[in-house]
Amino acid sequence: MRLHSSALALAATALLASRAAAQSSPIATTYRAAADSLINAALKDSAAWNRLARMTDTFGNRLSGTESLERTIDWVIAEMKRDGLENVRGEPVKVPHWVRGEESLTLVTPRRASLPILGLGGSIATPKKGITAPVLIVHDFDELARRAAEAKGRIVVFDAPFTSYAETVRYRVGGASAAAKAGAVAALVRSVTPMSLRTPHAGNMRYDSTVAKIPTAAITVEDALMLRRMVERGDNPVLTLRMSARLLPDAPSRNVVAELRGTTNPDEIVVLGGHIDSWDVGQGAMDDGGGVVAAWEAVRLMKVLGLRPRRTVRVVAWTNEENGTAGGRAYRDAHRAEVEKHVLAIESDEGVFRPRGVAFSGTDSATAIVRQIARLLDRIGAGGVEPDGGGADIGPIAQLGVPAMSPDVDGTKYFWYHHTEADTMDKLDPHEVALCVATMAVMAYVVADLPSPLPRR
Repeated sequence: MRLHSSALALAATALLASRAAAQSSPIATTYRAAADSLINAALKDSAAWNRLARMTDTFGNRLSGTESLERTIDWVIAEMKRDGLENVRGEPVKVPHWVRGEESLTLVTPRRASLPILGLGGSIATPKKGITAPVLIVHDFDELARRAAEAKGRIVVFDAPFTSYAETVRYRVGGASAAAKAGAVAALVRSVTPMSLRTPHAGNMRYDSTVAKIPTAAITVEDALMLRRMVERGDNPVLTLRMSARLLPDAPSRNVVAELRGTTNPDEIVVLGGHIDSWDVGQGAMDDGGGVVAAWEAVRLMKVLGLRPRRTVRVVAWTNEENGTAGGRAYRDAHRAEVEKHVLAIESDEGVFRPRGVAFSGTDSATAIVRQIARLLDRIGAGGVEPDGGGADIGPIAQLGVPAMSPDVDGTKYFWYHHTEADTMDKLDPHEVALCVATMAVMAYVVADLPSPLPRR
């Protein structure tokens, strides 16, 4: 449909008027200078990317229960103290301790070949000699139910194409128990990703206590498709799966906490952060070292610039998000008495890619305020506000009424690298990381300094 030129002119005038009104709002007028200084400081160098690279290159991946996680936590605490942040500490958390051990998958027939796998977190081991069995390929749970009589004594392979993470991850989480219920001896899951370079994707799984436990692992998209082609040709492929995974007693870990204390309302808190643990593959750069460092850098810049808000800004590196979320629950329990004083919780756990704005969960009146603050980020293209902000670590306090926010980033490639050996520093652009720092810094600072807290009701 074409609009008459006068209609176009009216539409353009209305848009400009709308933008002018947003820019001239009381929040924009009051906080423009502070927001610009935070943005300029974040974008002037690659400090956040460099710090993240140092952390990931030095300590590598950081699964709960490992020495590498605890050494990273020690380093973060020391660095935060060196930055001059306040009340820096590690708050104790007991975390699951699952150990991958040695693992392999071998195609026995119609030819012999080694296939890359990653055992799923929480899986049991195979017998020492492994499990050798023919496969049953299914697309989804419904097909498995229809063909349950064929599953007994076989290795079930869930060949579920990626649609969305929420939809497709069901097979990773519940595939083993569904296969066991049908009599399978093991379960393999096509990696939860829209793109693969023969990289398997790790992740957590859960057993149904009413059925037997069987070992389970992720295979590559390419190998899932190959096995399907073999079956459709009548080749009847046979696999040998060997896994030595084991679950040890819970291990001690810590949430890292540091603050910039508020000037007039220090008992009111804006908390922001990410999770310091990762899977035991790659470097955990994207998921979620980047979220931790972006939040940390946001608070450090406030201190460097002398921007100390009315309320306390607290940065947290939560532990054990990946295979238990014990850190988020422990934070809730340790700070339950002050949850009512938490004004906002921000979590970055979707990659530190180019931000388009934020996602926010709160009241309509709080959302209106957030929209005004977001206009301060228009100059970097991050002024959007979408619904449904939050994250696994801030979920426990969000359930108690704390408004929740997360950066809304371009996640086009996030699930390409998610939980794989490919989650490394080279996937992150220094400028995009800096833009995430700027977005979190402006949102956290302004909310922490507003004359009144964000309305909860």
